[in-house]
Amino acid sequence: MRRLKVAIQKSGRLSEESFQLLKECGIRFESSSNSLIVPSRNFPLDVLYLRNSDIPQYLEDGVADVAIIGENTLVEAGRSIKNELQLGFSKCRVSIAIPKGESYSGIGDLNGKKLATSYPNTVNAFLLKSGIKAEIHQISGSVEIAPSLGLADAICDIVSSGSTLFTNGLKEVEVLFSSEACLASSPAIDQEAKAILNKLLFRVKSVMEARNKKYVLLNAPNEKIEQITSILPGMKSPSIIPLAQSGWSSLHSVIDESQFWEIIDQLKEAGAQGILIVPIEKMIL
Repeated sequence: MRRLKVAIQKSGRLSEESFQLLKECGIRFESSSNSLIVPSRNFPLDVLYLRNSDIPQYLEDGVADVAIIGENTLVEAGRSIKNELQLGFSKCRVSIAIPKGESYSGIGDLNGKKLATSYPNTVNAFLLKSGIKAEIHQISGSVEIAPSLGLADAICDIVSSGSTLFTNGLKEVEVLFSSEACLASSPAIDQEAKAILNKLLFRVKSVMEARNKKYVLLNAPNEKIEQITSILPGMKSPSIIPLAQSGWSSLHSVIDESQFWEIIDQLKEAGAQGILIVPIEKMIL
């Protein structure tokens, strides 16, 4: 029986969240202690633990059918790999940074400078597009210390909170692009694997949709239902259930996490009582 081979980072910032996402999709695994291949016991899927830099090649060669990988790694690899779905975690920026004490008036300041980076292809493409000529020094890891050691005038690296730059006396001056984890597929994926991938994508989308939503239950006097319904459109319209107490109803709906507090305030002002907020584990649209 065909099994979907999913590559994830062996260790690092993506590994734990990738495995957790698969578990939230209801996929159960055997013990993963010191294993490089971890089979699922209830879904036709095997996880391959690989070095992050090796994953694009494994995808292109068809050794892995799909992978959970950072978009920044895909851009750097520059291969014919399809980004199936952005996953919303491990968000970062690929940015250029310079020492704090130096002035910066624009991209032209990088002309003739030395840039240290682990992303030479990405930086080359950016400089070429910007019409900038600079010397690139490829470094694997600890890029932030290059300016203090005199190896470079600036760096290009991934930035999340910016604390690492601050600690090393650097400031962010150019953002090349924003990145997050994505589910990417091999150009060599066959139809059997594609069918399994579609089932996986369905589960992942359901989990992701639920993360951004809250289930709301509230009680309201019947004369306020129309006003409250305008606040709570829900997926189609709120569910309205008469209560035992005459003249009152219970309304059930779903709201976006981003609008949560604004909507709660509006509900209270409209006369809603007994508001109950429930997390959603999965959401099937």
